[in-house]
Amino acid sequence: MTRSALITGGSRGIGLAIGRRLASEGWSMLITGRKQDTLDDAAQTLTDSGAARVRTVACDMADPDVAEILISEYGKSFRAIDALILNAGVGTAGPIDTYPMRRFDKTIDVNLRAPFALLQAAMPLLHNAVAADPAHGAKVIALASLAGVYPEAGLAAYGATKAALLSVIDTLNSEQSGSGITGTAIAPGYVDTDMSAWITDRIPADTMISVDDIVELVAALTRLSPRAVVSRVVVTRAGAGLQA
Repeated sequence: MTRSALITGGSRGIGLAIGRRLASEGWSMLITGRKQDTLDDAAQTLTDSGAARVRTVACDMADPDVAEILISEYGKSFRAIDALILNAGVGTAGPIDTYPMRRFDKTIDVNLRAPFALLQAAMPLLHNAVAADPAHGAKVIALASLAGVYPEAGLAAYGATKAALLSVIDTLNSEQSGSGITGTAIAPGYVDTDMSAWITDRIPADTMISVDDIVELVAALTRLSPRAVVSRVVVTRAGAGLQA
């Protein structure tokens, strides 16, 4: 039986790497991104990697209607969501006293509102996955951040949204794990992607967490039975202790 996933922010970085891994295992998927040309390239990569079927939706995760749009488009091709990968996110640094509220609102919309709304809208398709494949159930995997677990100066807005995402996943497990839908929030420190390029003058890229390490965690989580609930996985950089 072919399993299917919805991956937000799947056109590059961690999202695309997760997609490639799932594709190599024969999954079908819908991926989102901001630019259609980048999505087209990603879709070809995923097809070449072995994906059974790939659909793309170009969207702005800050759009208040994005959840309804994505679930509607997903439902045109797939009847169940075996894995909902909440990967899309934004983040800018700045101290609390001068942080622009416009950027704060954008961070909230993309990092918290959109994942919450998408999880809500996806619930019927997640339950369909449980019914079709009770041995695996349905997985919700959210990319949070170590900044949501331990504070880092300059990341108050970003860290707050990631802390909230951790809470959402904990609560999802309280509400739905008994029915076969389980969630995991992965909270890594700095991962070697374009999103972390702004801090490479202080933290060299070759000391950051490898994207492949995050992919291995996601792949393992998709193979667990629904009897195992892993609410959160905290991943720190070697030698960094509890710093991001």
